[in-house]
Order: sequence, then C-alpha cells, then structure tokens
Amino acid sequence: MKLVLSEEQRQLREAVRDFLRAASPLRKAREGYDPQVYARLNGELGLSGLVVPEEHGGAGAGLADLAVALEETGAALLPGPFLATQFAALALTQVPDKELLGAIAEGRVAATLVQPEQDLAFDGAAVTGALPRVLSGMEADVLLAPVPAPDGGVLLAAVDLAGPGVTRTSLETLDLTRGQARVTLEQAPARVLGRPPAGSGIGDRLCVALAAEQLGVLRASLDAIVAYAKIRVAFGRYIGSYQGVKHKLADMHGKLEQAESIVRYAAWAADESPGELPGAAALAQAYVGRACFEVARDHLLLHGGIGFTWEHDAHLFYKRAKADEVLLGPPRIHRARLAELLEL
Repeated sequence: MKLVLSEEQRQLREAVRDFLRAASPLRKAREGYDPQVYARLNGELGLSGLVVPEEHGGAGAGLADLAVALEETGAALLPGPFLATQFAALALTQVPDKELLGAIAEGRVAATLVQPEQDLAFDGAAVTGALPRVLSGMEADVLLAPVPAPDGGVLLAAVDLAGPGVTRTSLETLDLTRGQARVTLEQAPARVLGRPPAGSGIGDRLCVALAAEQLGVLRASLDAIVAYAKIRVAFGRYIGSYQGVKHKLADMHGKLEQAESIVRYAAWAADESPGELPGAAALAQAYVGRACFEVARDHLLLHGGIGFTWEHDAHLFYKRAKADEVLLGPPRIHRARLAELLEL
C-alpha cells in the first residue's frame, strides 16, 4: 500500500493546479459554470478521460490518479459537471459502453449518475419517474440511471437530458458554485447499457471520489486561514501568535493529515485491493466529509466578522463542504455501514 504520490501523480497535481489557478480562480467560482473552462480542462489536460479505458480513448488510469485531480478541482471549487461526469465514468467502467465512454473521454459529453435508491419505472425502452435532486442536472447532457430489469436485477440505462419526456428545473441550493436540478422523466427514451456485475463496488468508488474532492476543499480552507493568521493583526499582534488560534490551527492540520491518509488508502484499495474497498470507502465518507465541513466552518469563524460577509470567499468553502457532506448520504449512514462491516 502506498500513501504517498508517485512522481507521475505529483506532475498531474501540479498540471491541474496550475491550470485551475489561471483558468478558474475563486472569483470565477462565484460566476458559476463556464463551458469554455470545462472544454479546456478536457482538451488541454484530458481530465474527463482519466479513468476511461485506453481502448475507449481514455488514459486508463486508476482511482488513485483521479483522486489527485479531484483534490485539485475541489480546492479550486471548480463549478460545473466535472465531479458528476466522473461519477458516471466510474459507473461506466463497470458497464463499458464504447460510444458513451469515448464521448466522455473526448469531453464532448458531460454526464450525471442517478443514485440507486430512486424509484424509476422502466418498460424496456423508456424511463418514468421523478428525480428530486440530480447533481449538475442542468449542465449534463446524459443521465445514467439504474433501472429495474425484467428478472428483478438492475440495469444501467442512459437518457438524453435534451430529449423528449425530460423536464429539468434548476434548484436553489446551498452550494452556489455547483448546481443541482429536479428532473422529471415521462416515458423518456432510454438506451440500456448493461448490467453492473455483482460486487462491482460502484457506490464505494463514488464515495472515494467524493472524499478526494472533500480533501481538496479541506486543504484549501486550511491554507487560506493559515495565510490570514500570518497577516491579520489584533491588539498589536498577529492572530497566529495567540495560543487559542495556534491550537485551533493544529487541530485543523491534524484533521487534514488523517483525511489525506484515509483518501490515499481508499483510492489504493479501489485499484489494488477490492476486498478492502467497502470498509475504506465507508471510512472515507464517515470521516473525511465531516472533517472537511469542520475545517471549512473554522476557516470562516477564524476570519471573524469579515468571514461572514458575502464578499469574502470563506462562505464558498463552507457551503461546498456542507453540500458535499450529505451528497452521498450523511456521515452517520457511513459510520453505521462501517460498524456493520467491522461487526461492531
């Protein structure tokens, strides 16, 4: 097991970080999704195709590599459908569809994935149902939905979100940097992609991918407040010199170190040790999501009054952290699953 980045992964991190600093600084996160930035992200760096197999036009990388990229897009609070498309790509690697995987790898298609607990009706050719909350539902081109199979199993189907029978309504959400939508399907034509194999661990892979983004948000929040503590003067002293602030920053750093180790371990398990993945994924969402929110909260609080203003960036991290914390279910659900796996 490797908990440190390889030289190639460090180069990937630097390339993504440099691109986002230039093309998508935090001020652009306030402006929402920019299709041109998303196109460049794929055209210049090929990020959408990281986990797409090489035979379908992608890089054929593992989740450990994708986690590096997601950490950087999380730190930049990148707006748009990148995370949603990677969720879809991770599902498609288990149900390979040459046409859709190729389109994702080329950046021609943004996709989103419906969580399996949704109640959808499928007659073999069309899907009907109401989806109250779809990540990047307004920006995505294709929706992947687990639908009931005639034999009682589950199939993965693709729906064109611009096609007939689809109604999309933008939702007002806490996170202003990344949208969600209410999607209603009324006999919407669907193409069956295949049946996910038993034990494919798609849900676990999504948990790891989300934890990687949360790690990036956590790290950027901590970096921002450490930088502020070095320049903010109160009562004739830099606030970073006060013991109470030092202790708080040390606690935040401890959470970062633990979160980083958990994400690296979970990503390694996804690529190299599938038997360890369920526990690692549950641990990632049980710990990292909560730690990310707590650090983002303290980032806001340690800025004092200015941190609560609309003009400051602190609330953007706070809102992304809270939205991510519950995106795949609140931490208590993952703690319960982890306890069950450990037979506690």
